[in-house]
Amino acid sequence: MNVTLAVKQYVSKMIESSGPGMKVLLMDKETTSIVSVVYTQSEILQKEVYLFERIDSQNRENMKHLKAICFLRPTKENVEHLIQELRRPKYSVYFIYFSNVISKSEVKALAEADEQEVVAEVQEFYGDFIAVNPHLFSLNLQGVSRGRSWEPTLLTRTTQGLTSVLLALKKCPMIRYQLSSDMAKRLAESVKQIITKEYELFDFRKTEVPPLLLILDRSDDAITPLLNQWTYQAMVHEMLGLNNNRIDLSRVPGISKDLREVVLSADSDEFYANNMYLNFGEIGSNIKNLMEDFQKKKPKGQQKLESIADMKAFVDNYPQFKKMSGTVSKHVTVVGELSRLVSERQLMEVSEVEQELACQNDHSSAHQNVRRLLQNPRVSELDAVRLVMLYALRYERHSSSNLPGLMEDLNRKGVSERYRRMVHSMVEYGGKRVRGSDLITPTDAVAITKQFFKGLKGVENVYAQHQPLLHETLDQLIKGRLKDSQFPYLGPSTLRDRPQDIVVFIIGGATYEEALTVYTLNRTTPGVRIVLGGTTVHNTKRSEASTSLNLLYQLKNSDHSPLLCWIILLLNGMWAEPCN
Repeated sequence: MNVTLAVKQYVSKMIESSGPGMKVLLMDKETTSIVSVVYTQSEILQKEVYLFERIDSQNRENMKHLKAICFLRPTKENVEHLIQELRRPKYSVYFIYFSNVISKSEVKALAEADEQEVVAEVQEFYGDFIAVNPHLFSLNLQGVSRGRSWEPTLLTRTTQGLTSVLLALKKCPMIRYQLSSDMAKRLAESVKQIITKEYELFDFRKTEVPPLLLILDRSDDAITPLLNQWTYQAMVHEMLGLNNNRIDLSRVPGISKDLREVVLSADSDEFYANNMYLNFGEIGSNIKNLMEDFQKKKPKGQQKLESIADMKAFVDNYPQFKKMSGTVSKHVTVVGELSRLVSERQLMEVSEVEQELACQNDHSSAHQNVRRLLQNPRVSELDAVRLVMLYALRYERHSSSNLPGLMEDLNRKGVSERYRRMVHSMVEYGGKRVRGSDLITPTDAVAITKQFFKGLKGVENVYAQHQPLLHETLDQLIKGRLKDSQFPYLGPSTLRDRPQDIVVFIIGGATYEEALTVYTLNRTTPGVRIVLGGTTVHNTKRSEASTSLNLLYQLKNSDHSPLLCWIILLLNGMWAEPCN
């Protein structure tokens, strides 16, 4: 089960089906993102695709010498654009591929518009999702809820995206969902409805053990998205923002023009593929080793590489090295900026306390350490609020909880009211009253014993003590111990054997820490293959500010209370101003 390969094969089939000759790839906004994360422009150029255009572009020229490969989402807008295109075709022939199921009436409307008979093919290729990693996909959706219910149009889009993944992987699964979430149940029923309606599409070869779709809700584990991460991919997304594998480095001090936007893709970047799941210390060491290997080929008398700053200076001083090793210069720049932010924001100290809050049970020590960091002027407003959020979730019902005192500390620190109000909203969203699982304190004897021995053994890396709730959920699922009372099956059938192919989907977004959990389980559990997806991939502060503002505008013009607005924003990993 490899979602990257599935989308890549679809794109390859589209191009190959059009035969030899020069081609234009005609896409919409979403399919442009879908293709760009699995294929580089240079790779597609090698397949005789020389032009990339948007279907909604008004300024396209007539180029009758080109064949048009259209890859579009089956929306009303795109169908209308295609109808107008076919009435006045700009290219010699059209190969049309929709990323999901299209209705017969819309196909008929296209046929009627094709008076010049330029359409050679119309097919459905189910690549209606962003393949982030081979085992991780996203729908890039924000604002999926109204309070604790679905935004209707986004329930439809989520259903389409999730069924597209199942069709791409050729899976007709049994479905389980998180009972404590009405949204999870609604999505499960919606997916099942599509499988029943389009039963011919889902008529795949039966396997001895049926595949399984498990639908979860982010509110069951609100802690994981709040923690700083220390593996390469997760750090980049948290601190710099990964948007369809691209990083905007334009605000980095002294950045060169050619590095203002860089791409991190495991398919086309061997160093990234080998290091994306390694911790920060190992990455720095591996870059240093690469550069030292190059230095050995240079004349004697070169400087030693003792720090990130030395590495950056070395790259700047040797333009020929930049030319030969653009990949290395890119990673030196990225790691250098990560290193600067870690130092500037005191993130190692902050992260240690975050891990203590998430994993330990010493209230007195945790309270003291949080207060100490809140008094540190170098700890940012955002990091201070995150610490208090974690404290509020962790010690929500502790007899000695001093949340009011910490809120006052935030006030004295100068943290704005809009950030302070998020703390209570987070408890409303992911607190004890809402959760269907034992996120904080285990209640069964096995879990208590496991936690006890973990405490005795200690942890090799204090910054990586935390394991997301998803790890325990999948472990129980694989062992056949996941409780039907908490995660019921949709329908009468149940799985008797250990599941082999598992698709997990998290409403409200997955995280790169959870993606690492899935990656590790895939490597260490023979016979089990897991793919993780979410409505989005979280970081604490979304890099796309415009998305937050658009959602905020919708909320301000809705009937939601200010508190409910916060919950909706938090559900989607956004930070913005309150509704009133």
